[in-house]
Amino acid sequence: MNKTNAAKRVTVISVGYNSVDVLQPMLASLPQGVASVVVDNSPQKDTALGALADQTGTRLISNARNNGFGAACNQGAVVASTEFLFFLNPDAALEPGAIEQLVLAADRRPQASAFLPRVAGSSGRPDIKRRSNLVPRSNWMARGWPDDGTEVSIASGAALFVRRSAFEAVCGFDPLIFLYHEDDDLTLRLIRDCGPIVFVAGAPVRHIGGGSSVRSPLIARLKAWHMGRSHVYAARKHGQRFVFGRALFQAVLQLISPLTWFSARKRAKQIGLLKGVLSARLDGGAGFKEVQ
Repeated sequence: MNKTNAAKRVTVISVGYNSVDVLQPMLASLPQGVASVVVDNSPQKDTALGALADQTGTRLISNARNNGFGAACNQGAVVASTEFLFFLNPDAALEPGAIEQLVLAADRRPQASAFLPRVAGSSGRPDIKRRSNLVPRSNWMARGWPDDGTEVSIASGAALFVRRSAFEAVCGFDPLIFLYHEDDDLTLRLIRDCGPIVFVAGAPVRHIGGGSSVRSPLIARLKAWHMGRSHVYAARKHGQRFVFGRALFQAVLQLISPLTWFSARKRAKQIGLLKGVLSARLDGGAGFKEVQ
């Protein structure tokens, strides 16, 4: 396949939050001719990010507040005009040939809605989502990478290659999910309504992971709050029963574990998780509000 033609069919969309340091190598890894959009969810604007966007020809969308990952991805998709959308975390980077192999796979499998590249962590080991609370255990995937061309049951938004027509057909990410489970929800709707998601072994991507998060009790509590809240909302959305009771039981069990109380960060995380579950019970579990 002609590399230039493949590149022109793809827009890479990334969501950042104080992520300029990891965005630079990610944008540098994109082949020439690939359009790129960065949606900045950080309220504190960084002039270095604006300069990086100018240098790389990246379209920068700056939000006045953090709108959440899924909503920001939707913003990036709206301004894209290409056949394919490639959602890529700022702390990821493409290996040579990844774009071409994904486009080639899409041409070979026109019935597929999306494609999962061969994502590896910093150690070189597989770094793909294998299971989800929204997927029955019988559909969880085995460790390691699937065989090339395998139809997967779930996929991560850290590196997801999607037909724009399919993304628009399911109305993109659910903007009511601020953080966590938004990619699970999207991929399940894509599979259900538009066709399978296919693993592409010849499309390598490196994912460092955690490049934009500070490890602190406050951040752990905030992220866990969203995790608990999103779990309840997404599970209800996909027809699961007794969601709140199960989520509450698990959160309490983890909170009272002796191992939790040896670490301030673990305590903050489990308290945040419990409060997130409880908040979902009180108001339906959708949308975003500040953690008090």
